[in-house]
Amino acid sequence: MTTHVSARRILPRGSRPAAGGRAESDRRLGYALVAPAIILLLAITAYPIIANLWNSFHFDNLSYGTLPHKFVGAANYTKMFTSPQWIAALERTLAFTVVTIVLDIVAALGLAVMLNRKFVGRGLVRASILVPWAVPTVVSALLWKTMFDPRAGFVDYFLGAIHPSWSSLTWLNASVWRSWAVIFVADSWKNIPFVAIILLAGLQVIPNEVYEAARIDGATGWQAFRRVTLPLLKPALVVALIFRTLQALLVFDVIYIMTGGGPGTSTETLSFFNFYTFIDSTDFGYGGAISVVLVVMALIVAGGYVRFFRTEP
Repeated sequence: MTTHVSARRILPRGSRPAAGGRAESDRRLGYALVAPAIILLLAITAYPIIANLWNSFHFDNLSYGTLPHKFVGAANYTKMFTSPQWIAALERTLAFTVVTIVLDIVAALGLAVMLNRKFVGRGLVRASILVPWAVPTVVSALLWKTMFDPRAGFVDYFLGAIHPSWSSLTWLNASVWRSWAVIFVADSWKNIPFVAIILLAGLQVIPNEVYEAARIDGATGWQAFRRVTLPLLKPALVVALIFRTLQALLVFDVIYIMTGGGPGTSTETLSFFNFYTFIDSTDFGYGGAISVVLVVMALIVAGGYVRFFRTEP
């Protein structure tokens, strides 16, 4: 005969674990663990952020060194929001971000699903896909720029073997669409592996028992992917989207190396326009306003992703 004795009768009243107290203790421990990193980041970034915010409300242009550093209120922000050049750069940045995110996430997810399967040489393939991400951006941009050069590169040589009229295409600083195409290729080549590794880490923590249960219930491969994989991949997907979106919004080095914002200003993004305002125009007030808006945009994007993909009710 089996006798069932509840934990409530065995444990004295004062020894029962308090769920609320345990959660509060874990929360305090979490804060204590991240506090050193937060303090270090604030020590490094607090002054530049505050100084930049201060400059954004002042006239501070080194080209007019004799003029006073005076408070101008929201004049720099008004100038920015009414500037056709800034609006055009914003439109190009948003378009680049949307297209890049869609292409990169889809490609990286397919790559991660492939790498999550068992096949001969999987370890070598997993290690090799990190090579593009490990290459410095300046080096990879110069590499792609050289490959698409009509005189020194080999892309036109191979295209010429397909059709003679394709043997001398000028890819950069001649056609807006061809310039953007090369920028997309160079930027995605470097960043897709990074996103794929994040998604692969998310796939590996999904237990196989979940897929076995789905197969028993008669789910097809696509149904299992849509109903099981994607929902359980949300945490990794949020991290990948945040990182990749912020990289796309703040893209600068690839464009600076490959096109310099050309032809004309047709590949000029917000970060490139901000760089031009700071370095070429030496307008630290106007440049500070652009930087503040970029930071706010990044925070809105990150918060939006977290809120949209939040699993708690």
